[in-house]
Amino acid sequence: MLNLFPLQLPEEQKLDLLKNLAECSLYARPQDARQILPSIVQLLKKYMVRRKLEEINFAFVECLLYSFHHLAHKTPNATNSLCGYKIVTGQPSDRLGEDFSDLYKDFTERLSTMEDLAKAMNKKLTQGMAEHNKAMAAAKTEEEKNVIKKQKQNATTGLRTCNNILAMAQPLHAKTPSFIGDQKISLSWKEVTKSSTPSSTSAAGQKRSAATNISGANASKRGRGTGGVQNQLLNKAFEGLNGGRGGGRGVGRTGGRGGGWWGRGRGRNYR
Repeated sequence: MLNLFPLQLPEEQKLDLLKNLAECSLYARPQDARQILPSIVQLLKKYMVRRKLEEINFAFVECLLYSFHHLAHKTPNATNSLCGYKIVTGQPSDRLGEDFSDLYKDFTERLSTMEDLAKAMNKKLTQGMAEHNKAMAAAKTEEEKNVIKKQKQNATTGLRTCNNILAMAQPLHAKTPSFIGDQKISLSWKEVTKSSTPSSTSAAGQKRSAATNISGANASKRGRGTGGVQNQLLNKAFEGLNGGRGGGRGVGRTGGRGGGWWGRGRGRNYR
């Protein structure tokens, strides 16, 4: 099993590493996915608490669930013995004859607790947004306004994090779940891309044509084998996960510096 957090990394670097892994998991090869998935499940069990009174790190859970979905999508039958899912691929590695019901019960109970906590945090953050708006209206100095603006940004990211957790947890309750293997989940630290409305039918046709060409080019690049940029990024992430010198050196490259400000514990989240 890979050591995901080598050398006792600080919380912020752990989050950077998990963000890096989440972004790279989309491009993992099946053999890589099978290797790293057990460690992802172990971390999920660590951070998806069973009791609602325990501290929770929502940011970690979002990263881990995203990685879990993409890695499990590439090697679904590996989840038979990890989470108790009954997934038939027709491969010798299917372990459908064994009883992993206890693992399934434990994993789905943690998912349910996580969903309850995410919903409660959503409610708290939504109520807090109204308070931030009132505080902004009453603020007199630029310093006060900047502090409140930062708090609002944190709350917005927190809402996206919790909504992502809910969206990714829901399909995992089935005995044969649906693993998300595309990019329909927009990670909370990524900018939301707003699509512009075309001014005419002709312009729309041109934009669709250009988008198709770009998409085809990207697909072609992804299909060139292990020498692509995506696989290079994935290999760099795995270097860190293996506990080598890259483990503490590359984690800051993901755009998450200071990302540890949310989800550190109960009562201090998204403030």
